[in-house]
Amino acid sequence: MDARFNLFENEIGMKFAKRFAGTGLVVQQSALPKSTQELVSLRVSQINGCGHCIDMHVKEAAAAGETAVRLHLVAAWRESTVFTEAEQAALALAEEGTRLADAQPGVSDETWAQVRKHYDDDQVAALISLVALMNAANRLAVITHLKGGSYESGAFAAAFD
Repeated sequence: MDARFNLFENEIGMKFAKRFAGTGLVVQQSALPKSTQELVSLRVSQINGCGHCIDMHVKEAAAAGETAVRLHLVAAWRESTVFTEAEQAALALAEEGTRLADAQPGVSDETWAQVRKHYDDDQVAALISLVALMNAANRLAVITHLKGGSYESGAFAAAFD
């Protein structure tokens, strides 16, 4: 199935995409580790079933040196030994912050305590912002039927240079 709509070929869509990408730069340039950013982006995209974003973040993470084992285990991070305590806290926040409509109470006090244990204020702000941005990005791609499989590493950044 082809994409329903190309936001990049529409004046309003392109304006929005440029501003959206700009907000993403704030997170990318933050002190939140790049590997954590990609793992969180991947996990949120898996939960939301966004093939395009899964494709993008697997390829970006691999290009940045992330191992295949860790990428394969993101969906089962709780049953894995390859993630640090800090990464586990970030992944828990990503899941709880994404599954708001699944009868979840939001982010648990336990998860919040783990996030605060491992991340400073700037990193927490970046992490919260990333979860929100990824949920929005997933919705844009899923609504328009943007499919995964053809993304090339660096393509998103190049589109806004």
